[in-house]
Amino acid sequence: MHPDFSLKIQPLGEAAFAVTLGEAISLAASARVLALKRTILSASLPGVCEVVPAYTSLLVRFDPDRSDPKSLYDALTDLCFSAPASDSAAGNLVEVPVVYGGMFGPDLDDVSDHAGMTPDEVARLHAAGDYTVAFLGFLPGFPYLVGLDPRLACPRLASPRQTVPAGSVGIAGGQTGIYPLESPGGWRIIGRTSLKLFDPIGDQPTLLNPGDRVRFIPVGEGAAR
Repeated sequence: MHPDFSLKIQPLGEAAFAVTLGEAISLAASARVLALKRTILSASLPGVCEVVPAYTSLLVRFDPDRSDPKSLYDALTDLCFSAPASDSAAGNLVEVPVVYGGMFGPDLDDVSDHAGMTPDEVARLHAAGDYTVAFLGFLPGFPYLVGLDPRLACPRLASPRQTVPAGSVGIAGGQTGIYPLESPGGWRIIGRTSLKLFDPIGDQPTLLNPGDRVRFIPVGEGAAR
């Protein structure tokens, strides 16, 4: 890995390290984090039991009875500088059908006003993006996606909704994501998918996983034209 990042490794309690590679959210930053995750897991470091990615960082959880924190810190430092800048193992490509606007996308008009575009232009631009799942969080199976066109960046709602339906596709700042379950939320909702993103009793509980690629497909009423 070329040292064009600001490495910081900090303890989180007695059984985890936070490994931070920078601050700016980007596709390149996410690729670097996912590559480092794979590198750490492949190294089979003693005591490491979980590696959880975020946009620009990783949580490395370990068993303190099986791992020496100082030795693990040194090993993580070495791996940060030797890991590739991107993961060579491409994730799955998942097509996500979306009905944009109307009752399924109550904030599409607000996003279009903010962007200075028509609702159709916003839907078309959103669906044209190439997205990668950076990590899962907030809710089980909620994918944080990198790749949103910066022209569509929009602030969160000033007051979150008490209920956002499952399958809702939203924008918050420079990120986009999909609500896997009905929940409260403050993202700007521009559409909805019928896909089930989380199945707690399934063999694979989450439809999307870090590294997977996502393509939104406009369908039905409100589809991008």
